[in-house]
Amino acid sequence: MLRERIEIDFADTEDVLFADGLDKAIIGFEPNLWKVVYSRNRVIDILYKRDGMGLEEAFEFAEYNIFGAMVGEKTPLWVEDYNW
Repeated sequence: MLRERIEIDFADTEDVLFADGLDKAIIGFEPNLWKVVYSRNRVIDILYKRDGMGLEEAFEFAEYNIFGAMVGEKTPLWVEDYNW
């Protein structure tokens, strides 16, 4: 899993912030900003499949509660990967 690789490579020198329950949406790490990078599409897919939300509901939930949340300077990056 990418989370484990990021923890091995980066978390031993400085804290890394992960989003709870969204490890399958991780697509990388940005070392200059020290942020975990997540796929927006994978997050929506997780909410749709795992949580049983409709696609529109998953999108709206993610926009408001996940992508728009600021939790400090290490808030993860939520990128559009165009992998629909």
